[in-house]
Amino acid sequence: MDLDQLHTFLEIVRLKSFSKAAQTCYRTQPAISAQVRQLEQDLNTTLFERLGTRISLTTAGKIFAEYAEQILELRRRAQDSINELERMPRGEIVIAANEATCIYVLPQVFSDYKQQFPNVQLHVDRSYGSKVVNAVLENMADFGITQLPVQDKKLQVVKIHSDEIKVLAPAGHPLASRASIMCHELLGYPLLLPKSGTTRARLNVWLEAVEDDISVSMELDSTEMIKQFVMAGLGVSFVAASNCERELEQGKVAAVSLGPEPMIRRLGLIYRKDKNLSKAALGFIDAIISHALAEEPEMAAGRLPRLAGA
Repeated sequence: MDLDQLHTFLEIVRLKSFSKAAQTCYRTQPAISAQVRQLEQDLNTTLFERLGTRISLTTAGKIFAEYAEQILELRRRAQDSINELERMPRGEIVIAANEATCIYVLPQVFSDYKQQFPNVQLHVDRSYGSKVVNAVLENMADFGITQLPVQDKKLQVVKIHSDEIKVLAPAGHPLASRASIMCHELLGYPLLLPKSGTTRARLNVWLEAVEDDISVSMELDSTEMIKQFVMAGLGVSFVAASNCERELEQGKVAAVSLGPEPMIRRLGLIYRKDKNLSKAALGFIDAIISHALAEEPEMAAGRLPRLAGA
């Protein structure tokens, strides 16, 4: 049984004629009759009574006609809903990202996106490092925002943000006035380190020469907690510059570059190359790329996939 058979059946019911239904369905009368026979075989019943040149529905045919109309109406409503998605997308987009990225990088992206797609829900899955990548690979998240590099042939990777990892110290701290800080200059100071993630892995490499002599006071999984503990004088830590701009402006902390070279972090948008992207998903890519270009005008538009019009 298929939708075309239902349509043919209802045309026969409407016109009370096999020959007239054949004309409106652009088929031969034998083809129409064959469709009805197939329906009757599938349902194991007789749908029409044939009285000479006249036809009428059997009791089973009347019952089936009601359901056939409902089925085709549901099909029309489903198609209308799908067509409406093009005009007014809805549904949900899942984004895997860490808390600090959501607080300091994505708010304006989310705001711009919601203005354009008010009926699409944005769900944030709080994840870190490799968990972001795995969430996207396993299709548990539509998009991920994570620190680069990410190397997986299944993923599309687009750079969207860059800033610098700096030493964060309380205002007035002996290290606060330095132009840059070498790892050995942190000896004797209690350190508040991020508990995990790409930044922690990079810091481990930077601190490797003095790892046996440093004093790790706490390992924390929240940038907000790190900043509060630094301001409380519990130690010095490491934070992305964009994550502490307010505290710097208020004079509550100092942020100093790592030496001998600054530690630059680059964030990227990742998603599966084979993912079927809806209009809502393409809109999110467009929103985040537009924000990236506004933030860093030197990033050439040709380097980024402007997909919303694709």
